[in-house]
Amino acid sequence: MNGRAIADALIEAPIFTSFTKIGYAARQRLEGWSSLDDYDLTGKVVVVTGATSGLGFTAAQQFAKNGATLVLVGRGAERNQRVVSELIAATSNKSITQIPADMGDYQHVRDLAARLLAEHDRLDVLVHNAGALSPKRQLASDGTEATVASQVVGPFLLTALLLDRLATSAPARVITMSSGGMYAAGLTVSQLQMTPENYNGTKQYALAKRAQVTLNEMWADRFGESGIRFHAMHPGWADTPGVDASLPTFSKLMGPLLRTPAQGADTLVWLAADDAPLASNGKFWLDRRQRSIHKLPSTKKSDTPERRSELWDWVARTASIEPALSS
Repeated sequence: MNGRAIADALIEAPIFTSFTKIGYAARQRLEGWSSLDDYDLTGKVVVVTGATSGLGFTAAQQFAKNGATLVLVGRGAERNQRVVSELIAATSNKSITQIPADMGDYQHVRDLAARLLAEHDRLDVLVHNAGALSPKRQLASDGTEATVASQVVGPFLLTALLLDRLATSAPARVITMSSGGMYAAGLTVSQLQMTPENYNGTKQYALAKRAQVTLNEMWADRFGESGIRFHAMHPGWADTPGVDASLPTFSKLMGPLLRTPAQGADTLVWLAADDAPLASNGKFWLDRRQRSIHKLPSTKKSDTPERRSELWDWVARTASIEPALSS
């Protein structure tokens, strides 16, 4: 292990330093990161879900600055269009459009995929960023718990529907915005959807995020040879409207140490733009470095081949699709 790796490991060990702006600043100086402004994404088609606020908006703004042909996905067309206009005005990039879709509504997801395939002959980057922590249990239209529907099943369905277009655009990238909260959750299918009696929004969010990072690895195992790179990442603890609304006490206590949205979105944009992530597949990242998906023995013990297979089968069945590439 070289000196930089040792220093990074020392930063990583205590979550307090690793996930806050302290860890970000230390790693940025340690590694001498390239500026995100240096990347040219002209001609690249980038789709970002959950792009109208928080980390999704910040990432979209950077993609627009880099010249990408950008498609913003959010639930409301009017709000989407306001963000499109704002980004065009700020970056002078006129290749920005929007498509309204609720990622927890599977017909919306199918309509979204159909429009993307009709309007773009290539797809270079698909960013799964949509999702929120809800303190109150809600159901999607099909009866699936809403967090699981929008952050696990919906993204799975969209990836499956766009798989051929991603493969023909290779090297293409599918990037999932996860959360460090998943470190506290084990892999489960039978308890993935919390019941009304035991519902806890923070735990439900963590369970969904655990499923996300597991599926990310499985996508790479099953379709990595197609030229698609699947990566997941977490942003650290970032100061966003979502965090402030869903975790107000945490946001107030940690306020001075929370990362800025730009710091939280940095690795997402880097994964989409840099050549280095093309050398690996199915990895989990924080601050431009690969990380383990487990910090606790209990979550690692829960991550069995049988549970992985059960998860994939359940999500595919719920989404009514079995992913496959056209021959």
